[in-house]
Amino acid sequence: MGVEDDGCTRMLVDPAFLPVADQFFRMFHKPSQGGGALAAYLHGEPVLDIWAGWAAKDRHWTRDTVALSFSTGKGVASTVLHRLADRGLVSYDRPVAEYWPEFAAAGKGGITVRHLMSHRAGLHRARGLVPGRFGLLDAQKVATALAAATPDPRRFRGPGYHAVTYGNLVAEVASRVTGTPFEELVRTEIAEPLGEDEFWYRVPVDQRHRIARVFPKVNFLPAPWDAASSVLSRLPGVRGLAEAGMAEGFDEVMRSPQAHDAVMPGWNGVFTARALARMYAALAGRGRIGDVQLLSEDTVRQLLEVQTRSHDYVIGIRANWRLGYHPGWVAMRRQPTASVGHYGFGGSGAFGDPETGLSIAFVTNRLGNVYTTISDGRFPRLGAAAVSVARRI
Repeated sequence: MGVEDDGCTRMLVDPAFLPVADQFFRMFHKPSQGGGALAAYLHGEPVLDIWAGWAAKDRHWTRDTVALSFSTGKGVASTVLHRLADRGLVSYDRPVAEYWPEFAAAGKGGITVRHLMSHRAGLHRARGLVPGRFGLLDAQKVATALAAATPDPRRFRGPGYHAVTYGNLVAEVASRVTGTPFEELVRTEIAEPLGEDEFWYRVPVDQRHRIARVFPKVNFLPAPWDAASSVLSRLPGVRGLAEAGMAEGFDEVMRSPQAHDAVMPGWNGVFTARALARMYAALAGRGRIGDVQLLSEDTVRQLLEVQTRSHDYVIGIRANWRLGYHPGWVAMRRQPTASVGHYGFGGSGAFGDPETGLSIAFVTNRLGNVYTTISDGRFPRLGAAAVSVARRI
């Protein structure tokens, strides 16, 4: 059924998913809660496409609002590389250096694409990787630095989440294999086949008015970002997290308009929930949505496989990394363990679940909650409600 918003643009709510929609709308009643969008597919058919709240203090969220979704973009970048693997342009078990010769430096000649896509390349360090507060926005400098970097020896014991660098690594491999800029690959491999424009890292200038304003400040600690990151980088247990995600000035970089000029697929993706849900609907459908075969069934089978169950030395959990994704973590006892997706800093995320045929995506501009900006329980609760519905149908 349809529900009209103030601009008479119709939302979509399948009757079976009304409880999920009700839960979503209760999250956004005042500007301090920001806004967001939620979209879902079931067996390739859209069942939710809704939005609510504020894109800025003086602007309501609309159907066309897009949101900076941070690490949610890792899943999109990974899907690009899977499309190339599907055509035999890249092999998961070949060395990265076969496609990117400079990468063999500093003992990295044996690191494979599979290692890279499951966070086992030992190249998690963003802190100190390139000089300058805005150095991480220069993709070429970052790629050069990663090619020259010495991998962390902890990679032999388990994965280490490449919080910032993952997207650069995947993008460089994809561009080397094809000779095509990564933003062009995102357009031709993902956006055009799916019929959705809003898969952006470098956001078109004429579309930037659509971006929701992210708030509050990115820093999730009581101390200034640079001081806190310096201290944390020397403490056992949290050192990896500071190295991977707390580069000098990165809190400022993430909030800067300059972030939308760069292609940094590990963290600066801008999407609609609608676009993300459609991409994951293809993964939930064994590679197909409608008449679009986004990936072969064999490639989907491979990307669903858990690559490592070891403790992740950066984020401190067993993330059970797939090839570029983690499972969809939801607030319920019986987890959708066969699902694949990626969540982002602040609370955005998306995943697809082949067992139920469900895909769901949530984007928001309100980072976290009153206690931390890292994340909160909004999407895990919405995901749990949607999975429960899908299991009953």
